[in-house]
Amino acid sequence: MADFLHYRIPSRFGALGMSAQDTPTGPRVVRIHLPNETPSWFPSETRVLHSPLKELAARIEAYLAGEPVTFDLDLLLMEQCSEFQQRVLLAEFGIPRGWVSTYARVAEHLRAPRAARAVGTALANNPFPIVIPCHRAVRSDGNLGGYRGGLAMKRALLEMEGIAFVGENMVCLDKVWY
Repeated sequence: MADFLHYRIPSRFGALGMSAQDTPTGPRVVRIHLPNETPSWFPSETRVLHSPLKELAARIEAYLAGEPVTFDLDLLLMEQCSEFQQRVLLAEFGIPRGWVSTYARVAEHLRAPRAARAVGTALANNPFPIVIPCHRAVRSDGNLGGYRGGLAMKRALLEMEGIAFVGENMVCLDKVWY
């Protein structure tokens, strides 16, 4: 059985948790826990000792501090997700900073135009939030929809990326991807 590694990543939203599995090819991230879902048993230590995970943790921390950061998927254990969820996550990963898309547009992009709800479900179960920016998906009318980290965090992340709002939970749909 593989060893699991658990780390805390500090942010202005609260501490995030990162769980990784030590694999024969090196550590791979199994899950990123948003502040409101980080288990209390996570270590209080914020240092990450494994070099590739340390770099990823630093990038997540920098992103949450408002810096424009790019991520890659090499350290994510994507194969734990279904084929459909992987396709959704890859499409979501392709939405650039400062843009949003809708669940329906992502479904159309995947050539599954009736799968908007399935896209929403796949994103609701995204094991890698922040790295795969599921906060960039909104409803077709511009409503924020949902977010495991809470709507306040979703709004703050989008505002940090330059997304304008026309109401408390309604994004301005002038920068829609796909």
